[in-house]
Amino acid sequence: MIQNLASLRMSGVTDGPSGEVDCETVTRPKASAPVPTRTCVGCRGKGGRSELLRMALMGDDLVPDLSARLPGRGAWVHLDQECLALAVRRRAIPRALRVPGPLDVAAVQHLLEEMTTVHRGSGSKKP
Repeated sequence: MIQNLASLRMSGVTDGPSGEVDCETVTRPKASAPVPTRTCVGCRGKGGRSELLRMALMGDDLVPDLSARLPGRGAWVHLDQECLALAVRRRAIPRALRVPGPLDVAAVQHLLEEMTTVHRGSGSKKP
């Protein structure tokens, strides 16, 4: 403790001739908050929230949750058709959501198709 105060005084973080430490000047470095990671239910790869799409249940329907704010459990999948197909084949989505039986993934599949479709200019159309 005495060494810490001495090092603060030597660094110029003292207030006036009395040598008292100015608590307003001394600040601790802020630790950066850890970034939460999610796991894709298809490929089991990890990624951040921006890399994955959350799916949730609304009633009995599986819907894409773009805002990731729908209530209840959610399942995350990469923005890739292959990861969704793998999740369906492994029956991982109902398991992650803790519901029995298969779920219709048509809404999620449609959204992924729209997101991955490359919109081309009018000059690239084939006859």
